[in-house]
Amino acid sequence: MDPQLLSQILPFAVFAAVVIMVWAISSLLTSDETRASERLRDLKDPRRRGEGDRETSLKSVFQKAAPALSKALEPKTDLEQSKLRVKLANAGFSSPAAVTTFLAVKVMCSLAGAILGGAGTAFVIGFKADSLLGLAIGGGLGMFLPDTALSLMAWSRKDRIFLSLPDALDLLVVCVEAGLGLDAAMRRVAEELGDTAKDICDEINHCNFQLQMGRPRREVLHDFGIRTGVDDVKALAAILIQADKFGSSIAQALRVQSDSMRIKRSQLAEEKAAMTAVKMIFPLVLFIFPGIFVVLVGPAAILMIRQLLTT
Repeated sequence: MDPQLLSQILPFAVFAAVVIMVWAISSLLTSDETRASERLRDLKDPRRRGEGDRETSLKSVFQKAAPALSKALEPKTDLEQSKLRVKLANAGFSSPAAVTTFLAVKVMCSLAGAILGGAGTAFVIGFKADSLLGLAIGGGLGMFLPDTALSLMAWSRKDRIFLSLPDALDLLVVCVEAGLGLDAAMRRVAEELGDTAKDICDEINHCNFQLQMGRPRREVLHDFGIRTGVDDVKALAAILIQADKFGSSIAQALRVQSDSMRIKRSQLAEEKAAMTAVKMIFPLVLFIFPGIFVVLVGPAAILMIRQLLTT
């Protein structure tokens, strides 16, 4: 195709693509329910009257459109879906609609990145064939941005749980040795550390809720370790499951785990302290040594230059 003809057709093609995209998004976000069906629904269930005004918010509209937006990216197998659920749970999103919402956010970020990339490239170089490259790059970056943000959130949450686990475990040991059962001790820990260790307390409250609903303790503890994604929490859950299975002392098992975690924490602190000297080499070489070199060698260099100039 003639490049000149392509440059003339490209603006109209981009405009048509944007119009189609906006129309598709608006059709997904708008409700298919007519006014007559809404009135029939209100007459059938008077308690739902007035919900139409509340459902016009952006959050409710997004929740309605999320299944349609995420349909293209839904995992094909149960294994892929379970991996995505575990990844979301590690970041703190354990609701049933977390997968659908996350995939819908990925689609919206991809569309926004494609629009911004195409518009930015067209603004810089004009409407040319290379503008499609910027559109593709923007869409790809928008697609992978939610995954990166989710990984960072999961890593940060795991680190917070790992740092707050020894204190929670020590308090759990004290409560169990004082005569409380495991369920009551977990509730007590969640109450006492709710302000300082919110992440792990939320997980403990989730476990307490599942236990109150009648779920077996073995499954609750196993899911507790999977949701957090922290190896120490998984080890703690395995120890509690084993102690509950064989009828051994839970207090003794918690005491052993607490001591081992305290030793591990001190070893990590010593490791970080030993790595400080190595990490300080690069700032010293790049920022401090040049200044010291100028201060020490500068006067001697000035005297040498003056000696050479006078001779």
